[in-house]
Amino acid sequence: MIEFLQQLINGLSLGAIYALIALGYTMVYGVLRFINFAHGDVFMIGAFVGLFAGPMVMRGFGGQPTWTGAFLVLIIAMVACAILGIVIEKLAYRPLRNRPRLTVLITAIGVSLFLENFGQLPFVFGPDPQSFPDLIGDHAITIPAMFGPLTDLTIMVSQVLVFVVTIVLLVALRFIVTRTKLGMAMRALSVNPVATSLMGVNNDVVISFTFGLGSALAGAAGILISIQQPSIDPLMGLQPGIKAFVAAVLGGIGNIPGAALGGILLGVIETLVVGYSDVLHIPPGYRDAVAFFLLILILLFKPTGLLGRVEREKV
Repeated sequence: MIEFLQQLINGLSLGAIYALIALGYTMVYGVLRFINFAHGDVFMIGAFVGLFAGPMVMRGFGGQPTWTGAFLVLIIAMVACAILGIVIEKLAYRPLRNRPRLTVLITAIGVSLFLENFGQLPFVFGPDPQSFPDLIGDHAITIPAMFGPLTDLTIMVSQVLVFVVTIVLLVALRFIVTRTKLGMAMRALSVNPVATSLMGVNNDVVISFTFGLGSALAGAAGILISIQQPSIDPLMGLQPGIKAFVAAVLGGIGNIPGAALGGILLGVIETLVVGYSDVLHIPPGYRDAVAFFLLILILLFKPTGLLGRVEREKV
């Protein structure tokens, strides 16, 4: 039981990262009905913003890791990624809004490749992995178990940070979408863009806000994953981005609670497969294949996802 709980905690921590990235996918799809495949690279940019902002912020606190400094770095990364998301939407996607969806999809892939290769240039980030600064002084918290010291439960401080930040961001996102005028405009735009425009809503502003909000969540995920796994590189957003897309489809693409649920489930399943590889007779190296196997199952048996709904289209 202790081993299961340990793996469950690790899976929830990883799943929270997937959930934050998946929310960006699902919000953009809900509004524009296309997949922003450059979203994973915005996640990477968030990590590198933290790499450069972290030492500067820490110098203001005597060079020591502090929770306040980590919070400031998180905010800086979220703001930088929000601006990047808005710029990408305005320059790359807005001119193609009335074009076929395939055109926009190919453009999204092109933006993704541009960010990855541009980041590998020596005068930008460079191709080599870099060490992320220790923002919080990460260490283990041991919870004594009932069955002796050999079965103690270990939780990292960074995992606690991931849980807390993810919950706070999900609550804030829920409030924005359901309780604000921009959130109401987002929901209206996802249903009928023409009617929303006729009611006096500026669709361009709402779409830019959606991109900025989703990109800010990806930036937060970039900081959180870098605190846990302090080695970052310009290609670090490739796998998490694809898995977060799988998580969004698993929960129901276009459904915000579904994206969060899909991310958590994917992280837990992936971690349990690695932790119980001997029992399941699945090599640990196949952990990435699990995500795509789940995608195939969902598309075969429930294409709308766990929380998605069937939408009828008039012809």
